[in-house]
Formats: sequence, C-alpha cells, structure tokens
Amino acid sequence: MAKQLDLEEQEQLAEIKHFWNEYGNLITWAMIVVFGSIAAWNGWQYWQRTQAAQAAAMYDEVERAAQAGDSARVERAFSDMKDKFGRTTYAQQAGLLTAAMMEDKGNTEAAKTTLGWVAEKASDEGYQAVARLRLASVLMEAKAYDEALKQLAADFPREFAPMVADRRGDIYNLQGKKAEARTEYEKAYKGLDERAEYRRLVEVKLSALGVDPKQLGAPVTPATVAGAKP
Repeated sequence: MAKQLDLEEQEQLAEIKHFWNEYGNLITWAMIVVFGSIAAWNGWQYWQRTQAAQAAAMYDEVERAAQAGDSARVERAFSDMKDKFGRTTYAQQAGLLTAAMMEDKGNTEAAKTTLGWVAEKASDEGYQAVARLRLASVLMEAKAYDEALKQLAADFPREFAPMVADRRGDIYNLQGKKAEARTEYEKAYKGLDERAEYRRLVEVKLSALGVDPKQLGAPVTPATVAGAKP
C-alpha cells in the first residue's frame, strides 16, 4: 500500500514538475506584472497625494499674497504653481484668483494672459468656462468685441448657457446690434431660474430694449392669435 502511495506521489510530483516546466515562467511573470501594478498604483496614489498637498500649500501662498495686495508676490507664486503643479485644480483656482487681482490693479494684459491660460489648460471644464466668461468681459471692456465673441463661441457646459447668452447680449448691445442683443438676453432670461437674482439684471437689460420680460414664454391663446398683426 505504501509503495502504491509512493508511486502516486511520484506521479503527482512529475505532473507538477511538468506543469511548472511548461507554465512556470508565464505564471511568474504574470505575478510580477500583477504585484508590480499594485505597487505602481500605490506609488501613483502617494505621488498624487503629495502633489495635492504641495499644490495646496502654494495656493495658500497665492491667497495670502492676494489678501496682502502684493501683486508681484502673487505673480511669482502663481508662476511657480504653473511650472510645478499646472494640472492641479489648485493651479486653476490660483489662476482665477490671480486674474481677479490683476484686474483690480488695472493690469488687464496680465489678467488676459492668466485667464487665457486657465481657459486653455484647465482640466476642469467648470474652471475653463468661468475663465472664458471673465476673459470675454475683459476683452469687451477693452472694446475687443470680436475676440470676446470668439471666447464665447467655445464649448461650454449646459449650465453656463444663460451666462454665455447674457455676455454675448452685452457685446451686441455695445456694438449697437439691438436685435441680436435682445435675442441673447431673451435666451439668458429663459434659461435662468426664476429665483436667481441675476435674472433681475437681465430683466433690466430687456426692459431697456423695450421688451417686457413678463411676456416672454407666455402661452399662445386664441386671443393673442386674433390680436396678432397679419
């Protein structure tokens, strides 16, 4: 009986040896890839956390400099952020903050450059949208109307559509294109929530163009059809 077990064990060992001779290298490399991937993922996560922590610290520096009104320090800190952590949301937030300070200081060229960077480089479409809207405003104030309209022709998330229409209406209004301005203001008015405070501002703009906002979107009734001009 013992000899029979020995033979069976020998056969099993032979099968195991044959299996490892056949597939051992493949299994070993597969395990290396799997565990290497896990190590790489953990390393990536650690790197991401480290990057985020360092970017957050640099954003705090930009914010402190902005609160102190030190524009030179803000520009230096933001420049460092772009070089080291340009793909982080902290850098994009810092860009919007830097541009706001540049506008306040009257440095419109620096503001345009910074907003242009956020609009082009931001990984978050929300930050891109905000940057483009603000850049359009800066260009509009500089009377660069065609450039401002180009910024507004970019793709925007749906929730920004009313704001884009309102800004476009402002540009057309300044150009003396009252019909086009009215169309854009109407889009903005209809797209904004009834409780939104900004909607009141659009109402004022429409009223200035001779439009009664309360009539917008009113249902068509037999009375209004009968009273319509042929």
